[in-house]
Amino acid sequence: MDDLRFVQSCLKGNKQAWSEFISRYSRLIYNYIYSTLAVKGSSIPKEQVEDVFQEIFQALIKDNYRKLATYKGKNGCSLASWLRQVTINFTIDYLRKLRPILSIEAENEEGQSLSDTLKDLSPNAAEFFQDQSKRQTLEECIALLKSDEQFFLELFLNQGLNLDEIRDYLKINRGAVDMRKARILQKLQACFKKKGFLG
Repeated sequence: MDDLRFVQSCLKGNKQAWSEFISRYSRLIYNYIYSTLAVKGSSIPKEQVEDVFQEIFQALIKDNYRKLATYKGKNGCSLASWLRQVTINFTIDYLRKLRPILSIEAENEEGQSLSDTLKDLSPNAAEFFQDQSKRQTLEECIALLKSDEQFFLELFLNQGLNLDEIRDYLKINRGAVDMRKARILQKLQACFKKKGFLG
C-alpha cells in the first residue's frame, strides 16, 4: 500500500492502519526530534521530548485528523519526509516557547552573528545595531518568518552550516536552498522598510 492510501485508511478510522502508523513512525518522529535538537545545539529533558512527541501526535489527530489529511504525497514526497518537516516545525515551535529561536548577537563558530550578516542591508548598519529599539524591531521581523525559515537562519547563522550542508540536511536541491536564502533576506528587508528603517 502506498503512503497516500495508507494515510487515507487512517483518515477513514481504520484502527489497524492507525496502529500500524504509530508502530511504523513513532521511532522516526523521535529521531527527527532529537536530530533537530542536535542541529540547534539544544538539550531538553526526556520528559520535554515526550511532550513534543505527544504534541505532534495530538496535532495529527486533532479535529478528525485535519493535519494528517494535509499530506498529499505531491512531487514524490514520502510520508516519512512529510513527517520530518512536521516534526522539525513542531520542535522549533516548542523551543521557541522556551526561549527566542535566534539571538541577534549569538555567534557561530566563525564568530559571525546575525547582526554582522545583515549589516549590508543599510549604509547606517552600525548605528542600526547599536540602537536597542531597532534591535527589537529585527527580533520582531525574525519572529514573523515561518518556522522553517527561522530554522534555515538557525542552520546558516548560529550553526554555521554552509549552503551545501544545508542542502544535504534538508534534502533539497541547491537551487531551492539559494531561493530560500534570498526569500528570507527579502522578507527581512521588506519588514525593515515597512517599519521605516530602510530607504
